[in-house]
Amino acid sequence: MDPKDVVYVNGSFLPRREARVSVEDRGFVFGDGVYEVLRVINGRLFATRFHNDRLERSLDGVRITLASGDSPASFVEIGKQLLRENDLTSGEATLYIQVTRGATTRAHNFPSPGITPTIYISVARFKPYTDFAQTGASAISHPDIRWGRCDLKTLNLLPNVLASQTAKERGAFEAMLIRDGVVTEGTRTNFFGVVNGSLRTHPSDNHILPGITRSVLRNLAQDLSLELDETPISVAEIPKLSELFITGTTTDVMPMVKLDDQPVGNGRPGELTRRLQRVLAESLASGGD
Repeated sequence: MDPKDVVYVNGSFLPRREARVSVEDRGFVFGDGVYEVLRVINGRLFATRFHNDRLERSLDGVRITLASGDSPASFVEIGKQLLRENDLTSGEATLYIQVTRGATTRAHNFPSPGITPTIYISVARFKPYTDFAQTGASAISHPDIRWGRCDLKTLNLLPNVLASQTAKERGAFEAMLIRDGVVTEGTRTNFFGVVNGSLRTHPSDNHILPGITRSVLRNLAQDLSLELDETPISVAEIPKLSELFITGTTTDVMPMVKLDDQPVGNGRPGELTRRLQRVLAESLASGGD
């Protein structure tokens, strides 16, 4: 077994090339499942409790019941073993956890209680976006046409995929999603903006995924006596943005210096963005489980 490319599927550790999931798995047929991605620095998982809580909430939200002995916490322990098996205990990596409702004959309603959820866990080397963190990146605005439960981290990501591809085709890093005249979030990130000196972001409701980095940053902002106004940024306010940045497990705090080919503020990462970058970097460096 190649010790550097091992994954976990339904109770077994095996080489990725040998990993198999049924074509009748409901994750494949319906996108009927949920997932989490955790950041790993020198073998330490960052904000594990927040990720476990969110995975539990997603499982409850789509009504997937885990088998006895399985839990988000047990999946994290499996992830730690995979980090060791794949020689990823130094440097940066990510841990991916996916749970589907299991494999059974195709039918829209839930399968019988005897069908066991499918568990897939893997790890991979990760390289931070250090260049964009310093110089800033660009974004486009895009209609938010996703379903009404964006607060659950499900596998149903086709609208995100299409918006992300549109951003790529236009030479941008991310797409800023807009629903009912306000900014919700990105395809894989949360958006923050500074409007008239006020730090703003969309509140945690069913229209956004409560990002882990978003939650960590909100706590850090409180420690710095920075007031975060969870009032959505309206389309009319976008030209007034003096700073814009995104947060995410793999993006940290990343400045967005251009939106729809127009500069944001003076076209450079802003002072508040830089300050939040520093405190998050300190938290990542000292954080663990």
